[in-house]
Amino acid sequence: MDLIRIILAILLPPLGVFLQVGFAGAFWLNILLTLLGYIPGIIHAVWVIARR
Repeated sequence: MDLIRIILAILLPPLGVFLQVGFAGAFWLNILLTLLGYIPGIIHAVWVIARR
């Protein structure tokens, strides 16, 4: 399941984080990072998924 989340995190970073943590603070932070730059959103999403 983590592999699917990582693939989704690369394609749509907020979706990968949402599947991992729901509507927690990490999800909203990831939306902000993705809007500011796609690469920071991907890095944060993969980090959140790998950490848990």
